[in-house]
Amino acid sequence: MAVSLKLSITVVTIVTAALGLVTAALGLVTAASALVSHRHSRPLSARSKHTDRFDYKTRYFQQKVDHFGFAEDSTFKQRYLIADRYWNQDGGPILFYTGNEGDITWFCNNTGFMWDVSKELGAMLVFAEHRYYGESMPFGKKSFSNLKHLNYFTSEQALADFAVLIRSLKQTITGAQNSPVIAIGGSYGGMLAAWFRMKYPHIVIGALAASAPIWQFEDLSPCGTFYTIVTNDFLKSGKGCAESIRNSWDAINKLSSTAEGLTFLSHTFQLCSPLQAPDVASFKSWLIETWVNLAMADYPYEANFLQPLPAWPIKVVCTFLKDPSLPAKSLLQNIFQAVNIYYNYTGNAECLNISQTATSNLDDEGWYYQTCTEMVMPSCSDGVHDMFELVPWDLQDFSDNCKKDWGVRPRPDWIATVYGGKNISSHSNIVFSNGDLDPWASGGVTKSISDTLVAISISEGAHHLDLRSSNDADPSSVQNARALEVEYIKKWIEEAKAEPVQ
Repeated sequence: MAVSLKLSITVVTIVTAALGLVTAALGLVTAASALVSHRHSRPLSARSKHTDRFDYKTRYFQQKVDHFGFAEDSTFKQRYLIADRYWNQDGGPILFYTGNEGDITWFCNNTGFMWDVSKELGAMLVFAEHRYYGESMPFGKKSFSNLKHLNYFTSEQALADFAVLIRSLKQTITGAQNSPVIAIGGSYGGMLAAWFRMKYPHIVIGALAASAPIWQFEDLSPCGTFYTIVTNDFLKSGKGCAESIRNSWDAINKLSSTAEGLTFLSHTFQLCSPLQAPDVASFKSWLIETWVNLAMADYPYEANFLQPLPAWPIKVVCTFLKDPSLPAKSLLQNIFQAVNIYYNYTGNAECLNISQTATSNLDDEGWYYQTCTEMVMPSCSDGVHDMFELVPWDLQDFSDNCKKDWGVRPRPDWIATVYGGKNISSHSNIVFSNGDLDPWASGGVTKSISDTLVAISISEGAHHLDLRSSNDADPSSVQNARALEVEYIKKWIEEAKAEPVQ
């Protein structure tokens, strides 16, 4: 919830985990004096250009800036990608990716599941870019220039974009009039896929919502579960690993209190810029997000998701963190070795930049704005059930920082109000998938609500592993999850054929 969730952000008291939103893109985490983005939505190994397998056409659709008012009648070009190589033109289904917080080409090239099943389903693939991300800027280069322009930057407007786009495609593409549409997304994109089915059931016949933390709002889920899952990933990956990270915070606090200690930290972590006393909170937030991102990207094979990483990267990281009782300097030297796996697995990094933790394909600025308006996902740590410092959720402080940085205050109760919170039993045809290794499962639907609101658990799965391309190293849990997801999609298609789409 992708996510990565994902932002290069200013300092606030809460580490709000993308998705992320990630990342996710969907990362929303809280740390001492810093906002860590939701890299949620962070589907899959990034590719800069599409290959023959990911062969798509880029299109633009003239979209209304405001779907819910009449005074603003301007339009903008929404980018979408379309692939119809295997599409059955006689009403074959459309798999529609609900774009999240970043460049849509990155999500397209990283959502291998859709490409893997397109031939079997005879499906057209459509990847729609979320407004205010990538090239889909409602006011061009001025989209972030003032609050008036940003007033149309909401999930509701994005869902309306998707609905209008689908109606147009079905009206203009020969053979698509009766094509059933299934929404698919991961992290924040997974949240959008679920909400799309809830709000526009006449547009999409079902939704696959992978790693979608739709219950990470208000008090729908305990605020500390996110960090507990991260901690458990490290606990099970090596003796002394999580304990070393827990002890590192006191070591950092001790060393950063002197000029000599700051110099030691700068040199030990090979930072691109010397660490100053005011930077310590950001430094710790950078480390927190690193541990979170490793949990999100703990895949069973080499992958380039948020960063190039080895198979089961947390196990590799934990080989450096076996002795939590070491003196402060020795412990932090080991912490660096662990962190360096994340930032320099390729060996190409000359120095480490504490302002960057993930791929630039995810948009920090845009997601930060969303977390300061609708996407308020409480998170906290207690230093007892997790390996982090004590950081309670402080909505007032979070709100004050949003007001300072953006001139707006968040509406923490709005998402539950508009999308129903946990009162969603009246809806149907949504599959919620979550990996047990994924911290965003903390706000996900992990138990089936009905026969048509189904939860699938992936015991060895990190952030939306099921949306990644099939891999020989995939554990049976994700193979079984994908097979079940395809079964549900086929079922929805058959039901739609029995009652033709209007």
